[in-house]
Amino acid sequence: MLDEWGKAMAQGSVIVQKFGGSSLADPSGILRAAERIATTRENGFQVVAVVSAMGDTTDELCDLAAAVSSRPRPGDLDALLSTGELVSSALLAIALADRDQAPVTFTGSMAGLITDDVHGKAQITDVRPDRIRAALARGEVPIVAGFQGRTKKGKKVTTLGRGGSDLTAVALAAALGAGICEIYTDVDGVYTADPRIVPKARKLGVLSSEIMLEFAASGCKVLHLRCVEYARRFGIPIHVRSSFVPDLGTLILPGLDRHPFRKPVREQPVVTGVAGVNSAAKVTVIGVPDRPDSIARMFQVLSHSGVSVQTIVQNAAATGSSRYDVALIVPATQAPPALAVLGDAQRTIGFQSLRHGGQVGKVSVTGVGMRSSPEVFCTFLRTLYEAGIGLDLVEISETCVAAITSDDRLADAERAVRQAFGMAPAAVDEAQQRPASHHERDLDGGPRWGHKLPGLATSHASRGG
Repeated sequence: MLDEWGKAMAQGSVIVQKFGGSSLADPSGILRAAERIATTRENGFQVVAVVSAMGDTTDELCDLAAAVSSRPRPGDLDALLSTGELVSSALLAIALADRDQAPVTFTGSMAGLITDDVHGKAQITDVRPDRIRAALARGEVPIVAGFQGRTKKGKKVTTLGRGGSDLTAVALAAALGAGICEIYTDVDGVYTADPRIVPKARKLGVLSSEIMLEFAASGCKVLHLRCVEYARRFGIPIHVRSSFVPDLGTLILPGLDRHPFRKPVREQPVVTGVAGVNSAAKVTVIGVPDRPDSIARMFQVLSHSGVSVQTIVQNAAATGSSRYDVALIVPATQAPPALAVLGDAQRTIGFQSLRHGGQVGKVSVTGVGMRSSPEVFCTFLRTLYEAGIGLDLVEISETCVAAITSDDRLADAERAVRQAFGMAPAAVDEAQQRPASHHERDLDGGPRWGHKLPGLATSHASRGG
């Protein structure tokens, strides 16, 4: 798949190559990066390099600031921290010049990275890479200091926060129409688990951006969440690979259901659809023993009978109690067999009773940046509250926010949420007659499959979002 992607890129295409701090930690790392860039150009591609500060430079600069002041001003701290990437870019330029590669260095500001004025964790509001394009047209190698940008007003230096250099690379790739963004690091790809902890962890060759969003949100440190969100939004493939070995790494592809934006926009959540589905039912298992194997046995019974559980929420046990309740959302047609098989296994599992809540509705908002953007979650909840919609369960993932409500209020809930997010009214009555796999439409007019929430859900009553 990786080879096919590379062959599909036309000669002369732009490739953005980002080198992390561990890749540039010493002179040998600088030389390896220069060799990678030179080889890529010799293969017929244009290269834009984005660099992080060397090794632990950023941490060392933070320590220096702390030694001088207990409360440095955020703007001054950003000005200090931004110097680390300048050292890396200058050293890489020296190494590339020795290879006759015509390097030219850019700060984040010179590269056209415009941000808001939140120092320490600025968000990109615009990308204006005119100088980068001009350098490429002259046959030069632009080297951009990552992790930084400037405010529109006052042109003050800002930093983008954790993972900022990855975000710089992806933002430039989107603005330049690059064929791919290569992230060079000290690991050779994305694994099913941390290989330092799980020796048998398997490297993944290809991932969807949606799955990578969940990985990043769950603590995978290979790529930062905001970087993956931005790449998915603009349809930029990412290749995570090692700086130390030439092997192929992990290719992260934008979802096939996405139609990427044609031009850079503000780094912010993008809502692509609102859907309402009423073909689900709620089953509550009451008084489950507080033992590690209880839920495992429950799911073993359900899976063997072919019941597909869409959502599970465990209610915390009362103080001193040895039991808890588990709410399950299943397809409406599977509620009777679920109740039957659980009833037969009651003695084995040890729960006290079952309750069938009947058919329920699910209203959901899908898009990019759902978990990392509190305003979406807050708007969603406030809208339903103001519409007088009672919520049973609330779910949140990187690409979806959803709520379970009563079946008879689903139409009202979908109508209110659509209005809150500025989307056209839907033929709700018709939509509710369709199964859970119904089609909706993106804001850009393309088809989108109805979202199916994976994994454990979050109950807003007992767990944080």
